[in-house]
Amino acid sequence: MAVDREQVLRSAAALLTRKSTATMDEVARAAGISRATLHRHFAGRDALVRALESLGIAECEAALAAARTDEGPAAEAVRRLVREMEPSAGLLAFLYTENQLFEGEEQNEGWARIDAALTELFRRGQEGGEFRIDLTPAWLTEALYGLLASGAWAVAEGRVARNDFTHMIVELLLGGALRREEP
Repeated sequence: MAVDREQVLRSAAALLTRKSTATMDEVARAAGISRATLHRHFAGRDALVRALESLGIAECEAALAAARTDEGPAAEAVRRLVREMEPSAGLLAFLYTENQLFEGEEQNEGWARIDAALTELFRRGQEGGEFRIDLTPAWLTEALYGLLASGAWAVAEGRVARNDFTHMIVELLLGGALRREEP
């Protein structure tokens, strides 16, 4: 029986999103394959995480394309982007915690492309007068990553309704947490 590598990765992502410390045995069980079969595809946890990283990058790039971040008001582009990234948020939350992915010069060029696209979106919003200029585009990019990860964890743990994911992230990111005085 042929093993569907993408199905194995998606099963691993689903498990590791819920339990980041899962063993390779647990990953194999979740994918419905033997540990030996898992090891034939991924020599160890590091190889599996690197494959998940590639999947995460592909999903982020697909979300960026689908969100059409260079069209219309930047705030609406951010809203579309968060909506498009929601299905991958759990995987991104797991990858966000995998420090070895971001150490040294080994960082995947895919993350650099995604960072550049997000930074450009926030810069466009600042130049258009939509976003605060006292926060750098790089910081807004990092804040978005953090909110996506936190939102995914909160939804997975049942503390936040899935239907509120996009609204809560976009409103906090773009609106800030400060209460504004009514005019």
